[in-house]
Amino acid sequence: MSVRVFVPRDTTALSLGADAVAARLEREARARGLALTLVRNGSRGAAWLEPLVEVETANGRLAFGPVIAEDIPGLLDAGLLDGDLLAGDTGHPLALGPTEALPWFARQQRLTFARIGLTDPLSIADYLAHDGYRGLETALTRTPQELVEEVKASGLRGRGGAAFPTGIKWQTVLDTPADQKYIVCNADEGDSGTFADRLAMECDPYLLIEGMTIAGLAVGATQGYIYLRSEYPLAKTILDAAIAHAEAAGYLGDDIRGSGHAFHLEVRLGAGAYICGEETSLLESLEGKRGLVRFKPPLPAIEGLFGRPTVVNNVLSLAAVPFILAEGAQAYADVGMGRSRGTLALQLAGNVKRGGLVELAFGASLRTLMEEFGGGTASGRPLRAVQVGGPLCAYLPESQWDLPLDYEAFAEVGAGVGHGGVVMFDDSVDMAEQARFSMEFCKTESCGKCTPCRIGSTRGVEVIDRIRAGENRAANLALLGELCETMEDGSLCAMGGMTPFPVRSALTHFPDDFRRPVEGD
Repeated sequence: MSVRVFVPRDTTALSLGADAVAARLEREARARGLALTLVRNGSRGAAWLEPLVEVETANGRLAFGPVIAEDIPGLLDAGLLDGDLLAGDTGHPLALGPTEALPWFARQQRLTFARIGLTDPLSIADYLAHDGYRGLETALTRTPQELVEEVKASGLRGRGGAAFPTGIKWQTVLDTPADQKYIVCNADEGDSGTFADRLAMECDPYLLIEGMTIAGLAVGATQGYIYLRSEYPLAKTILDAAIAHAEAAGYLGDDIRGSGHAFHLEVRLGAGAYICGEETSLLESLEGKRGLVRFKPPLPAIEGLFGRPTVVNNVLSLAAVPFILAEGAQAYADVGMGRSRGTLALQLAGNVKRGGLVELAFGASLRTLMEEFGGGTASGRPLRAVQVGGPLCAYLPESQWDLPLDYEAFAEVGAGVGHGGVVMFDDSVDMAEQARFSMEFCKTESCGKCTPCRIGSTRGVEVIDRIRAGENRAANLALLGELCETMEDGSLCAMGGMTPFPVRSALTHFPDDFRRPVEGD
């Protein structure tokens, strides 16, 4: 009897040799006369175990990892396809045991990412077998207003950083009359340490397609666009294929599942600019123009793409919608804390021992995430600082690591949850250099439309350089504070308005680093 073996095909696994593992596995099995069915599934999100090979048994899947091609002969010799390898001294060292029982997975609360790693990403049959399209089935029986009310009741907020209530945005688009409306997915994932959008698109593309289709039904939009980061070529290939399969199966097109409702979807590659993650700059780019931030009002929900009412949501916001429609708004709202409902996709990166995607209900502490899931630093040195939410968010010292992961709790200390990226630094980090990086990042990525951002970031780099060089330190520290205030209050968008957050946090919590002489001085 043929044994099913799973080898992931997402970007992380491929970069670590998953294709070579799959090829060696098939070659060795043929040479030995062993019957196996190779499934190229999506990753489970445990980057530290990739490539993670799983073998299907009567009692569930067994995990092996991280596996390289040279490990395959030894694993087969030890009985990989028999399903009886044990971890530890009595078995193969790469044998981890039942995948679902591994503490790193078992302690998570996966709602949006419940399906990744389980299925062949391009198989609609697999998607349906794992409860896919249940949300759309429900949506097709509801009125647009009922769909919007369901999303409102769930408490879902934007997962792109601003955390604006998704249902309110949808209501605005629904209430705005127009001959054409659009759904735009912001998949221009550019924050440092983030990869959740990529995992969702590469490992479970029909989830995003389903979420966007439901959004179209809710607001009366018949056309959707996925604005995809240009550095994600594999996601583009997978999404294009998934859209074609969905159209062929009647889940996209002029008559969705015989309902009379239409929804069409296209993938458009981004411009390779961080600023195009800002929704109005994204819309400019999608229209074929240079990615410059627009003045607001009017809001995109009223005058968005091509001047029409447009829903602009992040990948993870749209990917949460099928669960809400399938299980009900209350099932989603019951998870989380305060005004932060549902789960947060946290991405552990930087100097971390066990990096990867961790989906938890809002409310877990940052310390729990970094220690119990991350396992501390990869270097083994003490953890000193962590940046949550991307390059425009604050650096947090140890005194703030017991904060609950919650939008309001983080905002109270001048920090942000953002897109859930968590970048860890050990005690060798120079926080003055990190502050300089924040200003330099803004200088490089600014669209240039407003003076506080364009000029302020340039002057910010110069002032920090003078502080680090010991030039008139007190006066330059005061000047840096004034410059940050000008950028916060005068910038047109969050690019310039939030760049001071990491700078101020570094100055506040790590002041000694600004007194160190720069190496080479």
